[in-house]
This record gives sequence, structure tokens and C-alpha cells, in this order.
Amino acid sequence: MKAYLWNLLIAADQFANTLTGGVPDMTLSGRWGRLIMENRCSLCKVICKVLDWVDAGHCKEAAESEADE
Repeated sequence: MKAYLWNLLIAADQFANTLTGGVPDMTLSGRWGRLIMENRCSLCKVICKVLDWVDAGHCKEAAESEADE
């Protein structure tokens, strides 16, 4: 059941990313991380800094793992 709920959360995240103009198979965190690496989004830096309090390096790791897929 836990894996099922986790998969639903990822699906919702990817759907939100798609609704905002992102790639359908990427999460918001991965998108924000990629935009930060390309120096294209100041707001993304702020969002990822907040996420870093919960999970250090979250956006960077998401961008790197999703680039490998």
C-alpha cells in the first residue's frame, strides 16, 4: 500500500509539472533543479532552498536522476 501511495504522489507531481508546461515524465523538483543548473529561474532557487530544509539537495538530485532516464 505504501508503494502505491508513493506512486500516486509521483504521478500527481508529474501531472502538475505537465500542467505548468513541463515535460510529462519529469517531476517539479527535477524541472526546478534543471532550471537552476541552467541559471534560468530565480524563484526555483528559493523553492529548492525551502525543500533543502526537508531533504538536502533534493532538486539537484531529482534533476540528475531524471536526466539519466
